[in-house]
Amino acid sequence: MSKVDILITNGVVVTMDSKERVIDNGAVAITGDRIVDIGPSEKFSECRAGKIIDAKNGIIMPGLINTHTHAAMTCFRGLADDLHLMTWLNDFIFPAESKLNYEKVKTGALLACAEMILSGTTCFADMYLFEDAVAEAARQAGIRAVVGEVLYDFPSPSYGTIEEGFAYTENLIKKWEGDPLITVAVEPHSPYLCAPDLLTRAGDLANEYEVPLIIHVAETQTEVNTILESYGKTPIAHLAEIGVLSPLLLACHCVALTDKDIDLLASFDVKVSHNPESNMKLASGIAPVPQLMEAGVCVGLGTDGCTSNNNIDMFQEMDTAAKIHKVNTLDPTVMDAKTVLKMATTDAAKALGLDEVTGSLVPGKKADVIVIDTNKPHLTPMYNLHSHLVYAAGGNDVDTSVINGQVVMENRRLLTLDIAKVMADVNQVADEIKLSR
Repeated sequence: MSKVDILITNGVVVTMDSKERVIDNGAVAITGDRIVDIGPSEKFSECRAGKIIDAKNGIIMPGLINTHTHAAMTCFRGLADDLHLMTWLNDFIFPAESKLNYEKVKTGALLACAEMILSGTTCFADMYLFEDAVAEAARQAGIRAVVGEVLYDFPSPSYGTIEEGFAYTENLIKKWEGDPLITVAVEPHSPYLCAPDLLTRAGDLANEYEVPLIIHVAETQTEVNTILESYGKTPIAHLAEIGVLSPLLLACHCVALTDKDIDLLASFDVKVSHNPESNMKLASGIAPVPQLMEAGVCVGLGTDGCTSNNNIDMFQEMDTAAKIHKVNTLDPTVMDAKTVLKMATTDAAKALGLDEVTGSLVPGKKADVIVIDTNKPHLTPMYNLHSHLVYAAGGNDVDTSVINGQVVMENRRLLTLDIAKVMADVNQVADEIKLSR
């Protein structure tokens, strides 16, 4: 190989490939939007590169993937804390969201994109209102995104009636089809806010276009009790009965599950998004992730939104995910560092239907790569790379980020957004929210 566009060199390459290869003093070569080669740095000594990124003995690894968030909720960060889920939703979040519009959502989403890029996330899955604005924000920021308009039984401040909601979703799918960064999903909110016919119609639409279907489900025992009273079944069994469970489905939270629920998720090859910090903060409970994995369910990691977290740092989420299950099971061997790192990379990509695109450093895949600066006191010494990435590293240790072959951050400097303007714009939205309360 004589010439490449970008060569990231002089670092430990954590590939997260099927062989879990780690290459000391390795390099990643990128041409266009794809990884074209990986190997020891000396392999590329004669290679000419349009741009050379020196990892300075740091870690070169796949970007992290956030499988569930609500990007524009950055506008509401800290607005309503220390509340029960339904009080939080009905008394604070839904009223605040009723005042949103396209521009406010785009403003909040731009801030979220900046926060995610700065903390090592290169792809995220979003569910919210005015999702075309989120897609535009992601494209502007240069970050990969799976976006979907939230659908529910009552009128939306974005699209109006549910009929218009389905039209909005279908138009989104058509508008963004083939985009290098944006994938559109069909996203009914939850079994408790969506009638059975809405859920089945959403499933049919996802099947028709072969796009992800994403839903909140079994987030709390209260939700489970509500569905049991209405349909005589758990939320998972209810979705199975009406034909919504499928390999396209990403079920977010899955905290309150029965053994039968876990069997159903496994038998239909449903993917799960685990959001431990949000579940902790809202006191929703602890998802049975070790049992899900033992049953063969693919589990990706997500942060949820900034109002129930209150950040979208996937390094922090990994640390929490590993530790919460250890204390819950009283078993320190549960959810080891490698397992959790996969939840934020390869398994997260699979959960979003993007495992052929991203999630590992493999020639032919899209070039979504981050560089970790390990020349830090809290990262010294380093005996185990995977343990350091899960238990010691943080979002602020990410030095450089390449997404789809584009350098979007270098030396901690965001290249695609004016971060000062983005923060000022969100503060203006927050001032309007304060005045309207």
